[in-house]
Amino acid sequence: MLHITDVRTSSGHTIWLRFSDGAEGFVDLSRELDGPVFEPLRDPVLFAQVRLDAEFKTVAWPNGADFAPEYLRALVGPSA
Repeated sequence: MLHITDVRTSSGHTIWLRFSDGAEGFVDLSRELDGPVFEPLRDPVLFAQVRLDAEFKTVAWPNGADFAPEYLRALVGPSA
């Protein structure tokens, strides 16, 4: 099962991720921040509070927003 092993903030709404399959890379989430759970992440202060969720092994934010590791892995792309 794919999961995220490390996350770091970058500029804007971009984060750097490392995955359990060894892939790593930057993911720009600026186009993904729609809807009631994700729109608050447009606030750079809240977005910067990204963390690893130990239970679900993905990235999460204090407001309950998270993304599936498989979805994020697809955004990094095959060359990662």
